[in-house]
Amino acid sequence: FFFENFWTTMPQNEHIERHTKLWGKRYDADEKKRKKEARAGKKMAKYTKRVKGLKAKLHHKARHKEKVELKKRIKEHEEKQAGTKQKEKPQPKNALPAYLEDRAIADRAKMLTNSIKQKRKDKVGKWSVPIPKVKPLTEDEMFKVVKSGKRKSKSWKRVINKASFVGETFTRKPPKYERFIRPMALRYKKAHVIHPQLQATFHLPIIGVKKNPQSRLYTTLGIMTKGSIIEVNVSELGLVTPGGKVIWGKFAQVTNNPENDGVVNAVLLV
Repeated sequence: FFFENFWTTMPQNEHIERHTKLWGKRYDADEKKRKKEARAGKKMAKYTKRVKGLKAKLHHKARHKEKVELKKRIKEHEEKQAGTKQKEKPQPKNALPAYLEDRAIADRAKMLTNSIKQKRKDKVGKWSVPIPKVKPLTEDEMFKVVKSGKRKSKSWKRVINKASFVGETFTRKPPKYERFIRPMALRYKKAHVIHPQLQATFHLPIIGVKKNPQSRLYTTLGIMTKGSIIEVNVSELGLVTPGGKVIWGKFAQVTNNPENDGVVNAVLLV
């Protein structure tokens, strides 16, 4: 009975405001409020130093938002006080009419947009490749599942069915822990690269696989499929930059299926 009576008599509305209206406030309530507001900054600083972890992240995010809002308000207030409207400058003699000024601005804007469009076209042309689209490969085509474990019950290992590049500094993991196995027979160190301007083929060493269009994983594994971008050592060709420096590495795109042909054929991207 006591609990039932207790819950029914509990105030369910703005009881603090109602109490203040009925009975008034303490004689020093305003002073206490003022002092509390004055202490708020120090209290906040103390909490900011003490807080850690996720709470700290949330706290700093909230504080950042508050500061941004405060800066916006201060800026608006300053602009309002100073007056955003500036005094009109005296017009010089023989000044151009407004419509002619607008025309000049429009011409300048048109020139700017044309130059931007031209730059974009040049950029696209610079990075255009001989094979722009390639057929996507399934995981079954790319990998073969290898059973492992004492009872051959585990199937987390994969043998790569495609040609791959492995650098000179590559150290193989212990076979027990190796997830992706790259067979020695499908590893290539050199490629037959065609120079499109010279119309000649060169047997050049591969530096690395820059981009495999199939997947980012295949790029990191150094898998070379049709359409892959590889970096080759072109120091033998004697190419130089406009500044006179020798070009060591240049990109080339693989144009064949190396696992079928037994060689890597590529076209140099000039």
